Amino acid sequence: MTPELTTLALAGLLQVVQFGLFAMPANMELGRTYTSSPRDTPPPRPLSITTGRLQRALQNHFEALALFTIAVLVVTLGNQSTTVTQYAAYAYLAARVLYVPAYAFGWAPWRSAIWAVGFIATITMIIAALI
Repeated sequence: MTPELTTLALAGLLQVVQFGLFAMPANMELGRTYTSSPRDTPPPRPLSITTGRLQRALQNHFEALALFTIAVLVVTLGNQSTTVTQYAAYAYLAARVLYVPAYAFGWAPWRSAIWAVGFIATITMIIAALI
């Protein structure tokens, strides 16, 4: 397995961890009756600030993971794995790990800077595979 694919697998596991970090407090705050329902009505009360942030960080990772997956596929299927693409993949994963506490604890402007590192790393992989 290429380092980029390994990093993608680890990013998938990070997604699972993020889901747990969000789901546990959300279940406690909203109650299992609501969270196990079809959610046809709005929640009985808003999420706490931190839980809401964890939810948004989770959603953001779903979005970022889609583009990162494309980058990994382009690099891997194109047989374009290089030191640059490998380190870019590691930078993406490191940024995504740091993004969770940055979002949860409201580290402004660092949250945006950390997001940018992951985004630039992903774009670097795609461009490196094309040249």
